[in-house]
Order: sequence, then C-alpha cells, then structure tokens
Amino acid sequence: MTKSSLSVVIAGIAFKNPVFTASGTFGYGNEFKNYTDLNKLGAIVVKGLSLAPRQGNPGPRIVETPCGMLNAVGLQNVGVDAFIKEKLPFLKKLKTHTIANIFGETISDYVEVARRLDFAGGVAALEINISCPNVKKGGIVFGTDPNEAHKVVSAVRAATKLPIITKLSPNATDIKVMVRAVEDAGSDAVSLINTITGMVIDIAKRRPALATKTGGLSGPAIRPIAVRMVYEAATVAKTPIIGMGGIMNAQDALQFIMAGAAAVQVGTASFVDPDAAVKVVGGIEDYVTRNKTSVRGLIGAARG
Repeated sequence: MTKSSLSVVIAGIAFKNPVFTASGTFGYGNEFKNYTDLNKLGAIVVKGLSLAPRQGNPGPRIVETPCGMLNAVGLQNVGVDAFIKEKLPFLKKLKTHTIANIFGETISDYVEVARRLDFAGGVAALEINISCPNVKKGGIVFGTDPNEAHKVVSAVRAATKLPIITKLSPNATDIKVMVRAVEDAGSDAVSLINTITGMVIDIAKRRPALATKTGGLSGPAIRPIAVRMVYEAATVAKTPIIGMGGIMNAQDALQFIMAGAAAVQVGTASFVDPDAAVKVVGGIEDYVTRNKTSVRGLIGAARG
C-alpha cells in the first residue's frame, strides 16, 4: 500500500494524510517538537489568532471530567502580528501544512487578521472560528445565526486568496442550515464540531470549578454527538468536511471518515499523549493496508 492511499485533497490542497491537530490543543506546533514527529501530520492547525494579543480568562480554566475535560482558556494567544514574526518561521520549515485558525469580536477583526495572514506566506489555509460573539450585534454568536455566519465568511472571502475552512458550532439549531450558509458565502470546506458548553461544580467549595462558571466540553464524551453531526452535515455539504470531537485513536477517526469527513482533527487526545495524532496516522495506515483500500475510498462509506 502506497502513501498515496492516505492522501486527501481539501480546498485544492493536497494533504499527505487526513490527520490534523485541532486548534487550541497544540499551541503553535513548536511546543510539541520534542514529543512527536510534526512532519508526519497532515496539517497543524494553530491556536486561534486574534488581531491583538489576548490574555484569556482567569484561572482555574481547565477541569477534567469523565471521558473529557472542560476548558475556558478564553482564546489566549499572541496576536496575529507576533504569530507571523515569532511562530510562523518555525512552521515554514516543516514538511507539513500550516492552517491558521482565526477569530474576532467584529467582522472587521476577522477581515484584518485574514488580510495579514494572506500576505505572510507559509499558511496553507484559514480556519474561521465562528463560535464567537459579535459585540456589535449585542453578543449574538456568529456560529448560531446563519445570516451572521454568512456575513463573516463573505467578508473573509473577500479579504484573502487563501482557502477558507469554517469551523461550525454544535450549538446551531440546524447544522445543515449552517453548512449551506457558509458554503454560499464562499467557504471552501467546513470543520465540526467545536466544543459543547458544560459545567462542573466543586462540591467542597460549593461553586463552579471554572472561574468563568462554564466551559467547552471536549474529549470522548462528545464523540457520538460529533459523528452524528458530521453525518448530518454530509447530507448537504458540497465542500469537504473535516471532523473532530473526542478522537483518541484511529478507530475513532475512521468513524468520522466513514460518516463523511475527508479529514479529522485530533485535540484533547494530545493532552493525554503528545504523540496521539501521529499514532492515529499510523492506525489509519494499518487499516487501509489490511483492507486494501484508501482514505478516499472510505469517505462516507457508512452512508449506504
């Protein structure tokens, strides 16, 4: 079985395999260089980037849960300019693609971050995090309103030549409506799902365990929900889907691919094992070799 059996094409980009890291769980890549072979990944999706640096939320901001964790990091990051100057040079040296996740509190924020990355070089695509509140619209979340989602994706599309992947929220009323909205706005692919809002109570302190009270639930606990939503999204999607949500091993990843995803992102598993994503690559390779197939041949295989 050749390496081409693992390759996929998404938004016109050829990836050597379908396993990416998930934004917010892998830093800027450099943090993992001593623990895993970064060149074996299909892509590194970096920590979400905003126009200005962000300190994030006060602690405690991560708490473990059965089969996962809650995080309320608050999108802490160095800002797009520092990323381009200090982080991107390292990523450019790797033999894998870099995808920049971007976010903002206004549409103009998204546009400016996208514009700066467009000129930076070394970034293969942008992943737009629309699970953010539009402060100019009274805090309505871009990712739960198809009209707002359409506006922000349209604006980013006009600001960059780079391929766009839109990261969808599980909190949307109908994920199919959101897929259509962002595709109509010019998104070249969609990724899903983002974390699900949850809470843990510290019974000794008699108060929420997180300083922000609620946080985003990730890990194996959300995987069945994520697989279902990828399956639903694939019924209407005209562009490739990147699936994520609780992938710990190759068997988990293959569920997403068979549900209709062309690629997957590994997130929380990297907190347990920094080499988890590379192990997922190896497990998928073993599967396609044993079954004399390819990743491309498995996409949507469970759809009948």
